[in-house]
Amino acid sequence: MKDKSNSRKRLVVIGGGAAGFFCAVNAARLAPALEVVLVEKSNKLLAKVKVSGGGRCNITHACFDVEEMSTNYPRGKNFVKKTFHRFFTPDTINWFESRGVKLKTEADGRMFPATDSSQTVIDCLLNEAGRYEVKINPNTEVRAVKYEGGKFSVELFDSRTGNCRFLASDFILVACGGYPKLSMFRWIQAMGHKIEEPVPSLFTFNLPHHPITRLMGISTTRSKVKIKNTKFEQEGPLLITHWGLSGPVVLRLSAWAARHLAAENWNFQISVNWLAQYNEQNLRQEFQQLRYSLAAQKMAGKNPFQLPGRLWQFLAVQSGVKEEWRWADLPSAEQNRFIKNIINSEFLVKGKTMFKEEFVTAGGICIQEVDHNTMMSKKIPGLFFAGEVLDVDAITGGFNFQHAWTSGFIAAESIASLAEKQ
Repeated sequence: MKDKSNSRKRLVVIGGGAAGFFCAVNAARLAPALEVVLVEKSNKLLAKVKVSGGGRCNITHACFDVEEMSTNYPRGKNFVKKTFHRFFTPDTINWFESRGVKLKTEADGRMFPATDSSQTVIDCLLNEAGRYEVKINPNTEVRAVKYEGGKFSVELFDSRTGNCRFLASDFILVACGGYPKLSMFRWIQAMGHKIEEPVPSLFTFNLPHHPITRLMGISTTRSKVKIKNTKFEQEGPLLITHWGLSGPVVLRLSAWAARHLAAENWNFQISVNWLAQYNEQNLRQEFQQLRYSLAAQKMAGKNPFQLPGRLWQFLAVQSGVKEEWRWADLPSAEQNRFIKNIINSEFLVKGKTMFKEEFVTAGGICIQEVDHNTMMSKKIPGLFFAGEVLDVDAITGGFNFQHAWTSGFIAAESIASLAEKQ
């Protein structure tokens, strides 16, 4: 009689994040005879899922047009445009809701679990792993992967015991996230894959010792930020912090300009238009009208532009406007400076600050070496990739998670199909 235990196919999933878990549970469900082993270097499973969205987990974005969705990916736009035809936003929503995780959509399009707790998503994935007998190994680091004779040998190091062991596998899914250093991709490079150099994305701008940081906590609803002498600019909500500037507009800008800013060693100049709906010409016209319509009112009081009061006062003082001046008293020199400071405040950025919950790496496995139909390596049969380890990254808003679910699911389907045929 044939030994069934020896004939059972095995998948080793490297990485206990969103993409890794999603592939593991779906592969185990679609191919019941497949043994699925998930290894995670740390003792924290689904760590980014837990902290994302302020602990609520921004599962996806309420965008249902593939072309439109793909515009949110500074790197990998054309790749996701193809993969989203296989598993997209409606599929993500249906997958989670069919397992009891109801989703809700916020005004900006971000989608969260109705419970407002990332633990709901974590529990769902852990329950699926238990249901389909996925073997989870935390504190287990992959030291090397070798491919010979159509089989893989994975060298694993257990940080708790200090012991190494080797695990044979028919399929490998690499979903270990975005490494901050090129050297950490060494064992993947040894398998013959090209790595696009990793650089940070989604970070805030540091303004050391700048007086504007005294306004920490103040935000605007629609400002424009531009990196000087480049084409990079974004528009949206802006937040002043105790270290500099943040908010959606800065995070998006850092994503699009990630490689440029890394080359500049994160020392660069920006200009901020605090009122993105205005340019210098129409703001000047507005000021002229206000000199008549609000002639008797003090300028330092309530401003007519819905800017936060403390920010308005800060810009006024920076422009030489006296607290007791009324609109009719505003001299032309101070008016010109005030308009310039509103439309074009200039800042010298020195360094970046990462938000752990939003941290993303630009770079990773060269996507030209991965089949978008299967997520399998074009170099080594049976080797698959998913999630942030690929050179695909997005702005904030649930887009990075959607790529994780999509790539993880496609890999799971492909692996399950191959396992069933063999």
